[in-house]
Amino acid sequence: MRCLAVCHTELVGRLLEAVLASQAELELMVETAALARRLHDLPLPLRIADAQRIDSYVKADLTPGTVVLVEDTGRKGLRKVLEAVVGAGGTLVYVLGARPRDLKRADALKADFPDVNTLTLAELTGPPLMDELARSMTRQKVQQYQHYFRDADRVLILTHNDPDPDALASGLALRALLRRTRQTAIIGCLAGVTRPENLRMVKALNLVYEVVTPEQFHDFDKIALVDVQPQYFGGQLPRADLVIDHHPDQGTAGSLFRDVRPSYGSTCTILTEHLRAADVDISERIATAMLYAVKSDTMFFNRQANRADLEAFSYLYPRADASLIRRMEGAEITAERLEYVIRAWQSGQVREHVFCTFLGTPPREDFIPYVADFYMHLEDVEWAVVSGIVQGAFVVSVRNMGDSRHAGDFVRRWFSDIGSAGGHRAMAKAVVPLSAFADKLGTDDPTRINARVHELLIEFLHETRHHPRSAS
Repeated sequence: MRCLAVCHTELVGRLLEAVLASQAELELMVETAALARRLHDLPLPLRIADAQRIDSYVKADLTPGTVVLVEDTGRKGLRKVLEAVVGAGGTLVYVLGARPRDLKRADALKADFPDVNTLTLAELTGPPLMDELARSMTRQKVQQYQHYFRDADRVLILTHNDPDPDALASGLALRALLRRTRQTAIIGCLAGVTRPENLRMVKALNLVYEVVTPEQFHDFDKIALVDVQPQYFGGQLPRADLVIDHHPDQGTAGSLFRDVRPSYGSTCTILTEHLRAADVDISERIATAMLYAVKSDTMFFNRQANRADLEAFSYLYPRADASLIRRMEGAEITAERLEYVIRAWQSGQVREHVFCTFLGTPPREDFIPYVADFYMHLEDVEWAVVSGIVQGAFVVSVRNMGDSRHAGDFVRRWFSDIGSAGGHRAMAKAVVPLSAFADKLGTDDPTRINARVHELLIEFLHETRHHPRSAS
């Protein structure tokens, strides 16, 4: 976060340095050489310029994403300063007052500068300031993509294949943010929902999504991705106008607007912040879908969750239908799944706190992560590695307790050069052609695959124990 502070007193300059320098890229602008000399010992960029001139901010490389903090000393020149900031393209502007807010003065400023906010110096200390600045930046980001999508006749909100609650609920949330209807913004995917618990959610909330083909991408004026990134589609996607996702960032290729936050437990947490920043009211149905998504993607905060996920949960909970969520969270064990849980135990082994098993050729890919999640509850198991062959591809799901080595690093270490591989610290996945697996690892014999995968993980764990810098 870049901040440019227009200071008129030494006190405010030093206070801003103490509060913001460790959390933001801070630069000070002062109008006199005398004040610059008093602040010269601060480890900050410092420029002397006329704060009432537009070119002062142009020379300071002001962008719409720069937070501008303007000290208000009660002088009449404040309006001219704000006019110059706004004229130079500033959109994230805060006026800092030394005294408690003068509501009449604040209202008068708001009438002339509707996007300018006011703060007292007392409000600079502690987390609330950074939360406020972060919300302003999110608001700006949302307003930019809302404006970009405004004139589109048809919008595609695209998820990954077999969308889960986080993808489906994110689609609903984004449609609300874009102020679109089901007719003007469809939620689409290349392969539909198959998992029983996700089908329950679709039925309970009357969710409508469409299965589309790559050829249909060109039928839409704008394309937004939620819970997925362009690289997932392997070159089939002509463009991505907007990407919102919580998975590890795969780069900026092919997207105009993006908000990718790998530290977040769910994409719905990001979109909760977007909704709040833009002051968009959401229906009980959308809040229910989003709350269920946050719970399911974080396993009720047992994996990959942070303070933002907890805050999203707290915001969504009173707006959601808790009884409906309880019905959607009903028993997920089906006869088919139980069969593969039993098969996994019969063919698996536990060594060095690692449960590893090969399921053969399950009819659906979702059996593999389900079994991996199931065996993480087994006593003394710290890692669960479950693999199988689905439609000619080797698929492996990896789970761990989240406090040891990085699951995503493991699958990238062995499989990223021959297929798709990635994930978080506590969960990861790889999908590679079986022939490529055999060429690299020396076998496609079902009786040997499990032992080979187990060897790979044990080797990885031993490597990272002796070379901790290789783990992230």
